[in-house]
Amino acid sequence: MNTKLVALRHQLHSQPELSNQEYKTAQTIVDFVEDYQPHEIIHLGDTGRAFVFKGVEAGKTTVFRAELDALPIEEKTRLKYASIYNGVAHACGHDGHMTILAGMAQQLSENPPRKGKVILLFQPAEEVEQGAKDVLFHPKFADLNPDYMFALHNVPGQETNTILLRRGSFSAASKGMTIRLNGKTSHAAEPEKGRNPAIAISKISRELNDLLNNKALFTDLTLLTFIYIRMGEQSFGTSAGSGEMGITLRSFENADMEVLTQKSEEIVNRIAAEENLECSIAYHEEFPATVNQDECVDMLHDLAEEHNLSYKYLDKPFKWSEDFGYFSQKYTCGFFGLGAGVDQAALHHPDYDFPDEIIETGLTIFTGLYQKINGE
Repeated sequence: MNTKLVALRHQLHSQPELSNQEYKTAQTIVDFVEDYQPHEIIHLGDTGRAFVFKGVEAGKTTVFRAELDALPIEEKTRLKYASIYNGVAHACGHDGHMTILAGMAQQLSENPPRKGKVILLFQPAEEVEQGAKDVLFHPKFADLNPDYMFALHNVPGQETNTILLRRGSFSAASKGMTIRLNGKTSHAAEPEKGRNPAIAISKISRELNDLLNNKALFTDLTLLTFIYIRMGEQSFGTSAGSGEMGITLRSFENADMEVLTQKSEEIVNRIAAEENLECSIAYHEEFPATVNQDECVDMLHDLAEEHNLSYKYLDKPFKWSEDFGYFSQKYTCGFFGLGAGVDQAALHHPDYDFPDEIIETGLTIFTGLYQKINGE
């Protein structure tokens, strides 16, 4: 086990920072990678960083991505290197993902790419969806024009060091839908003189649930999860005049998300009109499905076999979402899972800790990819 990388992982774990606040994290990565003399360090916004390693010949540009941000969770691991900040923890393993990418700087320094460019991208704000989108539309990133992009995510509940593969959609699309309904308050004794959104909320809830039963509309799994419903004030003499609903829409396929969104909006707008209510709809934390290209999956498959690593193909995408999906909408992408152990605590749990023993496997796959694309 590479003790320098383990020490880096523990340092990153102890100093977690929330989305778009990853200043110390970014500097820690810069301090580490600079020792391996990248040809260029590109600033992508306040905390995003890309390290460019150039070959001597023209060739493909390959980008490997890891995430910088932590979660607003109170850590309960009692580790020596546990979070030093109350209410913030690397409970998703981004500290481990960053460490694998930083380890590539060591490999690239010792075995530089022969042709093209290899770029290590440290992206902010994955947890809130904004980070990949901000990087994608940053002019300095657009100038890089990647031919390939790769990323991984550790997966608790799967055998340690198993490579998880899937062609097409790897993880689900999702978005938060906020519905606001405005009517008119009235005295609770005279509700007929107002426009209370309660009936509309009831109808919307029922019809959105019924929408999912229309299997002919969708090609694969679709979900609607009701997150919250609010209406009126805690005043028993007043009939409510406004209400709000929060719903998460989720699907395995991007095309299904488009249908689910359209049909949901049609239901909401129709019922609001029937109940004589003003209506507005807004979306938050939109994640496209992360979609793999066959060419990239083939490379991952071959590398797992070449290095005698256990691997398996997933029957279905993961239900969780990944903002790497923004990249896969534009570039040729490969995203794979890395088993973190059957008994490993689940992602986003307060007792989760990224297992150091899978760092080497992630590094082996990433290193093998750049050697295939930029070294032959």
